[in-house]
Amino acid sequence: MPRLKIIILGDALDGQYAGVHYYLLQLVEALDRINPKHEIIILRQKQQNSFENIRQIAVPFPSFPGAQAYRFFYQLPKLIEKLNPDIVIEPGHFGPFNLPEKIKRATIIHDLTPLIFPEMHRWHSQLLQKIFLPSILKKADLVLTNSKYTTKDVLEYFPFTKGKISEVIPGKDPFFNKKINAEILKKYNISAPYLLFIGTIEPRKNLPVLIRAFNLFKKEGFEHQLVIVGKKGWHYEESLKAIETSPFKNKIHLPGYVERADMPVLYAMAEQFIYPSLYEGFGLPILEAMCCETPVITTNISSLPEVGGKAASYFENGNENELFTKMKSLATNPDLRKQKIKLGLKQVEKFDWEKTATELLENLEILCR
Repeated sequence: MPRLKIIILGDALDGQYAGVHYYLLQLVEALDRINPKHEIIILRQKQQNSFENIRQIAVPFPSFPGAQAYRFFYQLPKLIEKLNPDIVIEPGHFGPFNLPEKIKRATIIHDLTPLIFPEMHRWHSQLLQKIFLPSILKKADLVLTNSKYTTKDVLEYFPFTKGKISEVIPGKDPFFNKKINAEILKKYNISAPYLLFIGTIEPRKNLPVLIRAFNLFKKEGFEHQLVIVGKKGWHYEESLKAIETSPFKNKIHLPGYVERADMPVLYAMAEQFIYPSLYEGFGLPILEAMCCETPVITTNISSLPEVGGKAASYFENGNENELFTKMKSLATNPDLRKQKIKLGLKQVEKFDWEKTATELLENLEILCR
């Protein structure tokens, strides 16, 4: 196989620090470790992280009106054309745009929530997906997804992607492991024992069902606190109303933003991690919780069973009585907790970034033959 020149559009490394950022950072770090064979170039806003085998080119974000469109449709395409790669990878499923036909394109799709649940997204997010995504996927030579479930969704909404779609499933992050530090709990005014949720406070995370289940849990006399970690997202009001009207609201703690360095401790010292999401392209917090040896309860829908496997406990979406039963079982059965922790540690071994990076390169080599 001849040496390929691969460009990765790396704005997510510098422009945001949500799921796509960590997905891309760990994918690039894995590519850096395993790949002495192909030339990989990252185009990003800042020259920040150092990689041994990967070249970085800083392309500062313009600061004038319409800069985002200028960057997507002119600035980056012109630079890419000059660099003349074999293939360009867009990790945030929005591009690449305006490339010569000879340059192959790969687009990574993390989820289709603006199309599947438009009512849970801002209008401009819905509009951009509806306008651009069909064209992007038609022009893509390779469509990469983060789970089998996301692949199913892409094929359902865009059947023409059949034959050019493959999975690039995230790996586990070694940063997340069991760490015990009571001072971190004091820092955020958290009292043990506690149940934990981590994620944006928004409709898709389905927090009202968790609050209702917690109300049932507290009525049984359990002393636990419920800790909800995350920023307020779009349409957070219903979730906060459920908290405010709970008879146990004094036991529901919202520390807001939590430093990433402290998250392994919050996971590891929680008795249970509960993730009642309505839909996830992958569900990274479930993997993080299992790495930290915390039992997981989540919904039995979308990609979540792919991540949780036999280790997680599942409840039917919207059924607070079933969720309460799962919470009670874990709280009262130490042997069940030990079993779930053991299964979790076994489950996380299936997710490996170097395996992911290797499979990505194999896909690119097949595409460019």
